[in-house]
Amino acid sequence: MQRLVLAAIAIAALALASLFVGVGEVTPARLWTEGFGGEAGELLLVSRVPRTLAILLAGTGMAVAGLIMQLLAQNRFVEPSTAGTVESASAGLLVMMLLAPGAPVIAKMLAAAAFALAGTLLFLAILARVPLRSPLVVPLVGIMLGGVVNAATTFFAYRFDLMQSLQAWTMGDFSGVLRGRYELLWLAFALTVVAYLAADRLTLAGLGRDLSIGLGLDHGRTVFLGLVIVSLVTAVVVATVGIILFVGLIVPNIVALFLGDNARRSVPWVALIGAGFVLLCDMAGRLIAAPYELPVGTVVGVAGAALFLGLLLARRDRLG
Repeated sequence: MQRLVLAAIAIAALALASLFVGVGEVTPARLWTEGFGGEAGELLLVSRVPRTLAILLAGTGMAVAGLIMQLLAQNRFVEPSTAGTVESASAGLLVMMLLAPGAPVIAKMLAAAAFALAGTLLFLAILARVPLRSPLVVPLVGIMLGGVVNAATTFFAYRFDLMQSLQAWTMGDFSGVLRGRYELLWLAFALTVVAYLAADRLTLAGLGRDLSIGLGLDHGRTVFLGLVIVSLVTAVVVATVGIILFVGLIVPNIVALFLGDNARRSVPWVALIGAGFVLLCDMAGRLIAAPYELPVGTVVGVAGAALFLGLLLARRDRLG
């Protein structure tokens, strides 16, 4: 518990530092001189604070969603971006843009969640019919499924001149987050709390259908709860800030190295490290090419892909 508190303090300090990183000049001295009613104070309250909160909430939600998917699929190389879940959520948003472009954000989010749930169920159904001779087959199946869904989504977006909207969803970016445009992400935090409360059942579900039923667990209901959490979190994040790859893959694997497969112990650590990882990547994107800014999706994608490759190679060496 003490280490968890220290980690939370470190993430809070990092979040505080992020408030003063950016093109606009916001410094403690300027805030002290002008107060929060000045230009720097307004920039802080309207942009920097909402952006930092959005980063923390999105990182927390996607990391925990990845942990749940890995438990349910019984595979360490699965997360929303390697199971077709993210691409399915984007397809749902595109359908709403075509059928009900004036619908409120919450309606678009629910449609994205429904498509994400359907895509994840399809992924699990395919896995049930494919001989899994290697753990690496599972993410490859998910990536291929995601590629098919993404190709169909891109075709219809091009056909109806919605490519710019599609690109906005497929590239994670927090630069457009302002007060009043990120609050939906609090739902992701609420779902993280639900995941923590259901952690023991999710851990049992990760042992497999027969064993979990033998231990008295309603396996089907628990799996459905986990998939609903994953789908809603993915839909909220994609609809608000776009796709953020690899967070749900890398972070749970790092935590599993130290804590194993116990979800009750892992969820708080996964949430904190996920938030910190996305926050570090976002700050790097603001500093690498300053005064220009790299989208966080690009930075996370590069860092996550390198770590993902390292995990694959390490796993192959162990299997060999």
